[in-house]
Amino acid sequence: MRNNKLIGTGVALVTPFHDDYTIDFASLERLIEHLIANHINYFVVLGTTGESATLSNKEQDEVLDFVKKKVNSRIPIVVGVGGNDTYKVINRINDMDLNGVEAILSVCPYYNKPSQKGLLRHYSMIAETCPIDIVLYNVPSRTALNIAVDTVCNLAARYNNIIGIKEASGDMAQCMSLIKSVPSDFLIISGDDKMTFLMMAAGGVGVISVQAMAFPKEFSNMVTSALNSKWDLAKRLHYKLLDSVDLFYIDGNPSGVKEALLHLNICSSSQLRLPLLRMEKRNSDRLKELLSS
Repeated sequence: MRNNKLIGTGVALVTPFHDDYTIDFASLERLIEHLIANHINYFVVLGTTGESATLSNKEQDEVLDFVKKKVNSRIPIVVGVGGNDTYKVINRINDMDLNGVEAILSVCPYYNKPSQKGLLRHYSMIAETCPIDIVLYNVPSRTALNIAVDTVCNLAARYNNIIGIKEASGDMAQCMSLIKSVPSDFLIISGDDKMTFLMMAAGGVGVISVQAMAFPKEFSNMVTSALNSKWDLAKRLHYKLLDSVDLFYIDGNPSGVKEALLHLNICSSSQLRLPLLRMEKRNSDRLKELLSS
């Protein structure tokens, strides 16, 4: 693999907030320790789940520095750096302290809907500038644009520092085409909790998960079992996790997992920043009951 440190269960960390919307670093520290103790393989900081869109650059830097300090090189860290202005993305990469960071996760440009040639040029410029490895992030449900298989293959062939893709298209045919077509050392990482088992059965190497924050032991066991070809155990754990996964997203992400972390006494609040809102009470009650069962 181009980077075998990002195989297994990655977690897209939330950014905990106090009820006054300031960052709750004490809760973030508890979350980090809880996940490492339950065998999570790496963290993704400042992704969608981390509500990075509502954090200032200063706050983003503070969160990244805090996570690096508390993790203290125990597991790899990936940081989200993406956007729909190529030059702003490059400038942000140049401005960030990426010492101790394994890779960046760079989302497909959104809103302005470039062509596949535009995507190719966007990621080429990032690859030619970025001092660390790059994981592409394909999530058409959020960006209104799909990174085509041919575009991924082209980038993978041109740039050795583009090491993989977080694939969240929800299209298994596309996922299988990617796995078949990209170089054998290119990482295909599930970006969808409920698709993780299927993608790993097809040849994927793991997941960047939200649900694993609430069920780290079960999720990491499922992924590790799949990596070790213990498919019966992986399948049982997959279907156990599947029973609850939709509830985590019913009011949007990360409202569900923040509510779960509150119920688990890991975070002191389930506060989000607008325009996101906390989980509806009826759904929170269902989630609490599920977590206690």
